Amino acid sequence: MEENQIIAMPRIGDPAPEFRAVTTQGEINFPSGYKGSWAILFSHPADFTPVCTSEFMTFASLEAKFEEANCKLVGLSVDGLYSHIAWLRTIKEKIEYKGMKDVEVKFPLIEDITMEVAKKYGMMMPGESSTKAVRAVFFVDPKGIIRAIIYYPLSLGRNFDELYRALIAMQTADAFSIATPADWQPGDDVIVPPAGSCGSAKDRMEGKEEMKCYDWFFCTKKISKETVLEKILKK
Repeated sequence: MEENQIIAMPRIGDPAPEFRAVTTQGEINFPSGYKGSWAILFSHPADFTPVCTSEFMTFASLEAKFEEANCKLVGLSVDGLYSHIAWLRTIKEKIEYKGMKDVEVKFPLIEDITMEVAKKYGMMMPGESSTKAVRAVFFVDPKGIIRAIIYYPLSLGRNFDELYRALIAMQTADAFSIATPADWQPGDDVIVPPAGSCGSAKDRMEGKEEMKCYDWFFCTKKISKETVLEKILKK
C-alpha cells in the first residue's frame, strides 16, 4: 500500500463492514453476531503501552454498565493473540490505576496482525502511524448500522464518560423520537424536532406533553432521568 494512499472508512449511517476474527474470547462474526445489541468496536495502537493499558482497565471496569445499556464491547489492535493474552494477564496481575486493580478484561480483543479489519474500518492513519491503529470508536446499533464514530490520536486517551453519554443519548433519541442538546445528560431537557410550528410539534407528540418553544425551530420538553433509564436499561 502506498504511504500516501487514501484509506476509505465507513460512514455514519452505513452498515458496519462484516468480518470474522480470532479474539481472546474465541472467534467472532461482526456485526451479525451482535444483532439485537448495540456494540462499541474500538481500536488501540498496541499492547503493552501505557495509555492503552489505562483505557482497557477503564473499559473492563465499566463493562457491566455498558452491558446494562444493551451494549457489547469489542477491542482491536494489530498485535497477535498471544501478545493480547500476555498483556491482559499482566494488567490483571500487576497494574493498578486510579484505584482499579486485579482487573480482568472479559470482552473480546481482536487479533489483527494483517491489519485487515483495521483497514476495513479506516483505523490506519498513515499520517499518524503506518503500523499502529489510531484510537477509533465505532458505535453500531442493533441493526448493524454505524451510528457514531469518534477518533483520537495515539497520544490521547479516550473520555469514557463521553462514550457512555453518547450511547445513552442515541438510545434515548431512538426511544423517544427526540434529539439531545449540547452536554445532555439523562434528566435534562431534550429537543423536539422541528415540525413547522410549535403547534404542530405539540400535536404530534404522544400525550401532547408540555413543551417550551422559543421559536418554531427550537422546542424543548422534559423527560425525567427515571423515565429515560427505565426505557433503555435492562431490567
